[in-house]
Amino acid sequence: MLAMQTKRQPSFATPNGYTRIAIAFHWAIALLIVSGFTIGWIMTRIPGFTPEKLRYFSWHKWIGVTAFALALARILWRLTHEAPPLPPGMSAWQRTAANAVHGLLYLLMIAVPVTGYLYSSAANVPVVYLGLIPLPRIIDPNPEWKAILKTAHITLDYGLGVLVLAHVAAALKHQWIDRDKLLARMIPFLK
Repeated sequence: MLAMQTKRQPSFATPNGYTRIAIAFHWAIALLIVSGFTIGWIMTRIPGFTPEKLRYFSWHKWIGVTAFALALARILWRLTHEAPPLPPGMSAWQRTAANAVHGLLYLLMIAVPVTGYLYSSAANVPVVYLGLIPLPRIIDPNPEWKAILKTAHITLDYGLGVLVLAHVAAALKHQWIDRDKLLARMIPFLK
């Protein structure tokens, strides 16, 4: 335990233990998840097949591709950089829940964009990143897979939304009820 406490952080680490890079990944991906969900919500409520709806679909796909790339980079970063320890007073069930939610968040940060990408391929709709870079089709157009992947994408996305809300609620609880400064690990100016 003593060795862990005296472990030196690299110069790019913040005093709370998370590196600036980890914090940047966290907030960039959080912004993309909220934006992608919001645009997805809006675009699916626009009736018909309009230029406005197509624009929203393009933005949604661009956000998904960007979120996927950042999530992969974040996972690689996390595998090579230890997270700061949870507060010492945190109960065993809270530690287990925190680890489970984080694991599921990482899984869904990958699964949601992958199912969306596969859905586009099955629906025979190309994904052209930022309107400039055509991405390869991974599967052939297939109406049966289109329906399955659409349902999977939407279901996983709502699951991600629920987990994000649980994550935010837990962080706020730790900040204002437990007062253990857990939120300050991702928002250093709260210290």
